Amino acid sequence: MKRSSTFISSAVTHLIIIALGIGMLYPIVWLIMASFKEANQIFSNQRLLPETWTLQNYIDGWKGIHVVSFGTFFANSFFISATCTIINAVACSITAYAFARLNFIGRKFWFAVMMITLMLPGHVTTLPRYVIFRMFGWIDTFYPFIIPSFFGGEAFFIFLMVQFIRSLPKDMDESAVIDGCNKFGIYLKIILPLSVPAVITALLFKFLWTWDDFFSQMIFLNSPELYTVPLGLRLFLDSTGISSWGSMFAMSVLSLIPCFILFFSLQRYFVQGITTTCIKG
Repeated sequence: MKRSSTFISSAVTHLIIIALGIGMLYPIVWLIMASFKEANQIFSNQRLLPETWTLQNYIDGWKGIHVVSFGTFFANSFFISATCTIINAVACSITAYAFARLNFIGRKFWFAVMMITLMLPGHVTTLPRYVIFRMFGWIDTFYPFIIPSFFGGEAFFIFLMVQFIRSLPKDMDESAVIDGCNKFGIYLKIILPLSVPAVITALLFKFLWTWDDFFSQMIFLNSPELYTVPLGLRLFLDSTGISSWGSMFAMSVLSLIPCFILFFSLQRYFVQGITTTCIKG
């Protein structure tokens, strides 16, 4: 009787999870199917599968606007996302190593200040950043996205890595010092290789956030040849009511592919980094 009750409870739980999963996946499936529909069938045809399959939406969407193709938008997004992600991971890992392992004056104070910045909405700093970047002449360039990454300004990633590094035994640091290794050598040869799960977690989050960012890129970029994927998708929507929904859906599907590939290829490290940080932090 107990075994039967356990089986029923497990079956109900799995059915609920499957139903929720289908509900979350349905918008993505609808988006993919709509990208293969003809323009006049996207909203008029209530069926999920298109009556007539077509690749014209992808062909027209890849052409972009008259001046710039959508391939340029993809290239810009890849450049900004990859550059910011790599630089940010290096800067944040070094900063996290300093907070977790080095003893310096005001360490706890500055760590508390950094944690306080997590409660500060990002939009609050938009206007000051715009004024500063305009003074530097960085508006309508990629500098507002790349240069700040050198300073390890992402408090969330620093906190994530600090918690992970604190879970590593300090005996390895002491052994390295006995062998003649300096502070930077400890970071480079011991801490960084062991912190790969946390670093990859930061890489994944930063890439996705930068790739999907629309607000900051809309403010700092003005020239169409510098537009990224989110800004490029916006060009398909016309305020007059004449919008290229098919092309926008097709390019939206293509914009999801890099995120899916990156996430599923790094999923093992991502889960390990999150669970290790939460359990041992």
